Amino acid sequence: MITSFITHEDCALHDMGPWHPENPMRLNAIIEQLKLSGLMNQLMQYKARPVTDEQLFRAHPKAHVRSLHLSLPEQGFTSIEDETLLAPRSLEAASFAAGAVVRGVDQIFKNQADNVFCAVRPPGHHAERVESMGFCFYNNVAVGALHALEHHKLDRVAIFDFDVHHGNGTVDVFRDDPRVMVCSSFQHPFYPWRYADTELDNIINTPLDAHSGSLDFRRAIEASWLPAIQKFKPQLILVSAGFDAHREDPMGELNLEDDDYHWITNFLMDQAKSQCDGRLVSVLEGGYDLNSLARSVHRHIEALQEL
Repeated sequence: MITSFITHEDCALHDMGPWHPENPMRLNAIIEQLKLSGLMNQLMQYKARPVTDEQLFRAHPKAHVRSLHLSLPEQGFTSIEDETLLAPRSLEAASFAAGAVVRGVDQIFKNQADNVFCAVRPPGHHAERVESMGFCFYNNVAVGALHALEHHKLDRVAIFDFDVHHGNGTVDVFRDDPRVMVCSSFQHPFYPWRYADTELDNIINTPLDAHSGSLDFRRAIEASWLPAIQKFKPQLILVSAGFDAHREDPMGELNLEDDDYHWITNFLMDQAKSQCDGRLVSVLEGGYDLNSLARSVHRHIEALQEL
């Protein structure tokens, strides 16, 4: 199995301060783990390209993007929402994060890779069409999905999100777009306190109680996601891969283990093989304990590599 690993050093340009959980050390921890284990040598490594205006404006109106640029500080930070801060070069990093997913989608349809992992930041799944929040500015996975639909002329794309937080931004972008199915598992009730109860044919919410563990997670995924994907029959699977549902992560209260990320990746790989010739692009979202993040991403990529 040929797995592409896409990242860019300029993802580190977005820095909200050493105290902030969403910091450049997250990518450093992942890359160091992959290098130490030797797994990095088995991946095709690519640099992300910046997202174009055409690609970005499919997910976010031009006026919203312009307002973010006008909010960039010359130094220090601009507060967007609670702990979501713009630094002088944050949007450069965000451009490479969104652009990585576009490049990953292109690689899949050019038969340059069987699947893709985008190791990027800032994350994106909380970014709604006209509101940046939850450490997110551009919705990376939404940009990739819309590129697949508009540029590659697909009819059906499925997005699966297993972050501890609900993917409200992705739901906001696609709630009125039947071409996209969004399945999101998440701790509930919990931030971001919106869209968790949305009832639409293309939105599959899978709430989990605080302190839910591996068995609860796996049963819920099989019960809600499996029938949905078999009915929808996607031509491409995109994954919002958040690793903050791990029991060691300080941001949530779910109790997943390293092996759960191998299991959920195998589950999605099986569905990709049966529904869409294995086409799958995974994009980093949350995960804030550096040790468990690095281990869990390693297990995730191991499963992407398996035949």
